[in-house]
Amino acid sequence: MRSTYIPTAGGHMRWIDIPGEGPAQVYIHGLGCAGSADFTGTVTHPDLRGRRAVVVDLLGHGFSDRPKTFPGTLEAHAEAVAAVLDHCGIKDAVLIGHSMGGSIAIVLAAARPELASRVVVAEPNLRAGGGLYSAAIAAHREEDFVSHGFRTVLAGLEPDYAARVRAADPAILHRSALSLVRGTTPGTAEIFFGLPQPRVMLLGTRSRPYEDERAVREAGIPVVEVPDAGHHMMRDNPAGFVAALVEGGAVPALTAGRGGTRTERVAP
Repeated sequence: MRSTYIPTAGGHMRWIDIPGEGPAQVYIHGLGCAGSADFTGTVTHPDLRGRRAVVVDLLGHGFSDRPKTFPGTLEAHAEAVAAVLDHCGIKDAVLIGHSMGGSIAIVLAAARPELASRVVVAEPNLRAGGGLYSAAIAAHREEDFVSHGFRTVLAGLEPDYAARVRAADPAILHRSALSLVRGTTPGTAEIFFGLPQPRVMLLGTRSRPYEDERAVREAGIPVVEVPDAGHHMMRDNPAGFVAALVEGGAVPALTAGRGGTRTERVAP
């Protein structure tokens, strides 16, 4: 695992760097999770073998530091990921973001377009208000969430997810959830639809109805389905998630993949 100190954040960010050919695939995880837990099975899958992969743990998550003053906004997380890519000398990466990580990838691609050649988002937060999980966290005051709300949230999660969230810093988790609820200006969907890079959205078939699917289709952005999967598609159907990445252009189509996917595109 590699590490670099980010002065603007006041802490070290850590990531896994797997050497390989082609544009770097940069994986950005969701709220309360960790790339080191969520994506290791993805980047080591035979269909992605030989490709460079950078798997980050966002600040306040996983193995990265927990700077007390880090604001945890989508913009701050995007700036920290950009600092990692600058440190590695990476440009024209394929940004692959899940949930909040998808929103961070969108903000990053807009702020630093030279860093991203393609943006692949898996059920991102595209509008203010957050999801059920982030909205429940943001409903607390930060000090209340840190003192007791965090334990309450953990108790209500299924064990595998709770194990990931338990490693997160409660204060940064709360600030990140609050940022999702507040949204961005302009909105994340508006930013996503206006990006110059090729874009793809992945959608677990068990996640429907997904409130922004129609708008994404109408914007002419391909939607790639991951069958037999809900929001946590990397765990629900690992082979299907990898196949969706291949079909979505995250890597050249090395094989047909396993698990099956289907692409749907509606012209703008």
